Amino acid sequence: MTSAGHYRWELYSFEEAILPTDLYLPQGQYAPLVVLSHGLGGDRTTLAYLAKHLASHGFAVVVVEHPGSSETQISALLNGQASQAVEPEEMIRRPTSVQALLDQLEIMAQGDPNLGNRIDFQRVGVLGQSLGAYTTLALAGATVDLETLAEHCPPRSSQLNLSLLLQCLVLTLPQPLTSLQDNRVQAAIAINPLDSAVFGSDGLANIEAPIMIVSGSADTVTPALAEQIRPFAWIKSSERYLLIMEGGTHFSAIHNPQAVEESTPTPEAAIGPSPELAQRYVKAISLAFFKVYLAQEDFYRQYLTPSYTAALSQPDIPLSLIRELTLDE
Repeated sequence: MTSAGHYRWELYSFEEAILPTDLYLPQGQYAPLVVLSHGLGGDRTTLAYLAKHLASHGFAVVVVEHPGSSETQISALLNGQASQAVEPEEMIRRPTSVQALLDQLEIMAQGDPNLGNRIDFQRVGVLGQSLGAYTTLALAGATVDLETLAEHCPPRSSQLNLSLLLQCLVLTLPQPLTSLQDNRVQAAIAINPLDSAVFGSDGLANIEAPIMIVSGSADTVTPALAEQIRPFAWIKSSERYLLIMEGGTHFSAIHNPQAVEESTPTPEAAIGPSPELAQRYVKAISLAFFKVYLAQEDFYRQYLTPSYTAALSQPDIPLSLIRELTLDE
């Protein structure tokens, strides 16, 4: 995909923020803001490739690290220093801490022209992968459906859906739950989301912002049919997209073969074919999506079409884009 221009960007790290945060800030312009949220066991490097790409095309990008579900938390579990991979509170803490972080950054920007003159907090997008995609959907307006959760929890072994173990944690939390939506969010991309039980059809129908669901047909952690394809049909937003990577896995969009060390190595079969190609897809399509729905640059709408997706598609991971889907289909 061609670009209307490339920008230099600067990296700022805020270790004392509500969430440890890296901010990629393009130079010389007032930029829409995109928040990136990693999945279970990730950190700020997981989606750094995408942050740099979006920043180089004119977006301010906040990459957060969720301490309660990061690589550090998984390492603590493996070393016997933690008793569980995720505390139930993390399911609420993730979206509410992003809300609080945006509040904090807005306050900082009011006193720092270097931030305030360069970040548009009224045009905010969110993108997350896996548990970060759950976070994204919650911030975009999806609401928890306790009745649907009760029907699916505890998960049955016959369901073959590991993500239900995380979704069912929400049932153990004190009720009523606090609001997870952030009205500043104008567009959202959820990659490999877990959502079928925790939000259900009624909860996902509450999303009004433009939304893209990204799915890998070979995802064994958040299975495509249960967690992305069927839930996509429940979304009522008029601006909705389903991007399917045939043969893509749960790790296609995040695997980093250049990582020096991995405390929890990913088996080759789980990585799937050509993660580099999958990540090129994510960069191209997410850029077009945020250009249209955050930057209001209609030029990029031509790249959010099935015909362009077919032209972008490669044999290693065939790609398709769907705009409309019924439950019967």
